Amino acid sequence: MSYTETDLLSINTIRLLAIDAIAKSNSGHAGAPMGLAPLAHILFTRIMSFNPKNPKWINRDRFVLSNGHACMLQYALLHLSGYEVSMDDLKHFRSLDSKTPGHPEPHETPGVEVTTGPLGQGFANAVGLAIAGKHLAAEFNRPDFDIVNNYIYCIFGDGCAMEGIASEAASAAGHLQLNNLIAFYDDNHVTIDGDTNCAFREDVVMRFKAYGWHTEVVEDADRDLEGIEAAIRRCHKVSDKPCLISLRTTIGFGSKHQGTCSVHSGPLAADDVKAFKTNAGFDPEQSFIVPQEVEKVYQDRALEGSEKEKQWDKLFARYQQEHTEPGTDLTRRMADLLPDGWQKSLPTYSPKDKLIATRETSGLTLDSLQAVLPELMSGSADLTPSNNTRWPSAIDFQPPGLRLGKSNWSGRYVHYGVREHAMAAMMNGIAAYGCLIPSSGTFLNFMSYAAGAIRLSALSRMRVIYIATHDSIGLGQDGPTHQAVETLAHFRAIPNLMVWRPADGNETSAAYYVAMTSKQTPSMMVLSRQNLPQLENSIIEKAMRGGYVVAEVGESPAAITLVSTGSEVCICIDAALMLRDRHGVGSRVVSLPCWEMFDRQDKDYRLSVLLDGIPCLSVEVLSTYGWERYSHEQFGLNRFGASGAYKDVYKKFEFTPEGVVKRAMATIDYYKDAAPRSPVNRAFL
Repeated sequence: MSYTETDLLSINTIRLLAIDAIAKSNSGHAGAPMGLAPLAHILFTRIMSFNPKNPKWINRDRFVLSNGHACMLQYALLHLSGYEVSMDDLKHFRSLDSKTPGHPEPHETPGVEVTTGPLGQGFANAVGLAIAGKHLAAEFNRPDFDIVNNYIYCIFGDGCAMEGIASEAASAAGHLQLNNLIAFYDDNHVTIDGDTNCAFREDVVMRFKAYGWHTEVVEDADRDLEGIEAAIRRCHKVSDKPCLISLRTTIGFGSKHQGTCSVHSGPLAADDVKAFKTNAGFDPEQSFIVPQEVEKVYQDRALEGSEKEKQWDKLFARYQQEHTEPGTDLTRRMADLLPDGWQKSLPTYSPKDKLIATRETSGLTLDSLQAVLPELMSGSADLTPSNNTRWPSAIDFQPPGLRLGKSNWSGRYVHYGVREHAMAAMMNGIAAYGCLIPSSGTFLNFMSYAAGAIRLSALSRMRVIYIATHDSIGLGQDGPTHQAVETLAHFRAIPNLMVWRPADGNETSAAYYVAMTSKQTPSMMVLSRQNLPQLENSIIEKAMRGGYVVAEVGESPAAITLVSTGSEVCICIDAALMLRDRHGVGSRVVSLPCWEMFDRQDKDYRLSVLLDGIPCLSVEVLSTYGWERYSHEQFGLNRFGASGAYKDVYKKFEFTPEGVVKRAMATIDYYKDAAPRSPVNRAFL
């Protein structure tokens, strides 16, 4: 465990690569990389198992930099270790289309596991990664075959510690006894505003002890390399707790302004850089220098990682011979393939079937799919009976020995507790690990609590399924605090997020088909509490396109198109019948369960659904925001709801066939001397 002058040279090389890149871009955060360089060097040269030639090796250790603003630390390590991050990439730090963006993103940079930046998200991602590792180890490991035995290492700072999401995730990790998770607290006592005493004086170590974590403290993490490594080795021996190592570091270590907020962000002054280089034994006139002995240290470690993967490959080959079925299954999952014919398990419905809430058809779909998709891992934020996210045969994901009924680490149902934000971020971690597809639920209203992590699901292209039940004023007596009239507009505005609001069982099945096959896109299922009929012309293949004609009623050509989603589609069909019978008016009813998927269809198809020449009225018992893309007039709810029996609340706001007819006739009258172009017909989308 002895350290040499080469180790000190390596640590200063990491610092200077960060300093030089930030200086060249005139943007970034130099302080944390300078303070954390000793820990980072130890992790990447003495602790972690990884193979830069195969960044997706399933049994690699995962590294998460939750304080993502310090990303030049990570980029420097990836470059030194031999990942496809070149010196030229470092020189283009924070430049357009570079591999080294302003915060880490997995689809941009080889070796980055999760998108970090919003503080606390990475910490919660790390908890999700640890859940995935624990589950897959329990599912696939056999005596003499530790196929999955890696660690999750996470660095977080004071900012992450202050964010509520980190508290939620730390609490969950402590309960779940995730001893494959080691988190490093960068205790440098500095944030942008100054010394943390201005806003944050709690004892973080005691807090984590209360969460059920094992804790270690290194008082001088700037110099005590042996102490850092010894603390990590002790954590490896902990069998029943996640581990926190608190590191007392100096932000901007070696700078003239070390230990102050002035080195938190932005480049160091030119004279400060020269002084640092001189003191570290580097030429002050040169930049982006990696001494040969430092290169060798990291190259040797990369070769060790490559050899470890080769040994793992041999172990897995023997595993496949002795344990054929799980070996085949894991091979399929590592290739990110779904089982042949899995989609045949999707439930289908006919109009003769009983009325049923879409939250229930979602539950039935999950039950059908879990039998053919062993990678499906469900859960709920303490609303399991309401969300219908747990299938009858499910085993809970819990540490052994808690005596909570049928549960162990091989279980596929996670009780996230009342922790919506951390739940969503932990699901991102589960998805990032690979070999698992996470789904989990809460009420649509409480998805607002999870919005930060949901946005990152879309940004980082994670296949995550959010189940958002109790989707409207249809939940009735809980009242406006729970009636999420504005929330759907927010989530529909997020790029690369498929928001589904199915009108019946077949549309629900279509939503799950698209969600499972969309490897780089998260999905949100927005589901009704109240029972709904199975529609006459609803079939999975039509609904998969995101929008389709569900009814043509009365004379042709139609005088109006009624376009709707979810629980209002059947109201529109009843309104169409009323328009025919009372007013002699023909109408077309369109179900538009997913805007994102409908927008992906070719223009001819979209024009065949939303016709030129006739007015279009949208009907949805939620905010009308955004509906102008698909309709000329909008009937929605641009105010908060009311408390009462759901049918009474619908009647109060006139979301009845009569209310739709009244607005349809007004729309027809308004456009009687015009032939409006379809909302699809525009210069550009």
